[in-house]
Amino acid sequence: QVQLVESGGGLVQPGGSLRLSCAASGFTFSGFSMAWYRQVLGKGRELVASITPDGSSTINLHSVKGRFTISRDNAKSTGYLQMNSLKPDDTAVYYCYAWVTAWGRTEYWGQGTQVTVSS
Repeated sequence: QVQLVESGGGLVQPGGSLRLSCAASGFTFSGFSMAWYRQVLGKGRELVASITPDGSSTINLHSVKGRFTISRDNAKSTGYLQMNSLKPDDTAVYYCYAWVTAWGRTEYWGQGTQVTVSS
């Protein structure tokens, strides 16, 4: 069974840090690109950061550059999003997404984890 399971979300004060994890199972994680999206209630999902199978990373969302870092450990089939200097505007549900384009596109989503930044 294919699964992407996020963890590490929660309530944090402004200026604090969280590390989100995305544990993959049921497919060859090392062959997939991975990304983190976030969504605020009533708005569409926005791409936060992405990383290739070999670890080349991109922070796609300008507002988090210099504060967030995406990484992965293929041996553990796990991806991460390190979030520092958190702001109230970072409050959202964060989703893990994995995809590969070979003979068509195969993609998987996690169920999401809530991050709330508030004093």
